[in-house]
Amino acid sequence: GLFFLHRLNMSQSVQTFGRKKTAVAVAHCKAGNGSIKLNGSPLELVTPDVLRMKAFEPVLLLGRNRFQNLDIRVRVRGGGQVSQIYAIRQALAKAIVAFFQKCE
Repeated sequence: GLFFLHRLNMSQSVQTFGRKKTAVAVAHCKAGNGSIKLNGSPLELVTPDVLRMKAFEPVLLLGRNRFQNLDIRVRVRGGGQVSQIYAIRQALAKAIVAFFQKCE
């Protein structure tokens, strides 16, 4: 019984990526309690702060309530600051779409 539950949880996740120029962001999305982390720290701490809203666009567009039961971990590398922000934005948007297509 316990093994089956664990197995079920493992399948309830998606991995998506976003790219802009040479920046690549990978988002790992699973059922959870609404936390969105970027390289291990909260998305609210994205720098530069003038571009923070760009990274938040998918969340703002769909509303926080859609993200309430999800945990999203984003890893980003390569490129410059602006490219990274756009890669993060794309990865987040793809993750939520893929998760709801697969798991809802």
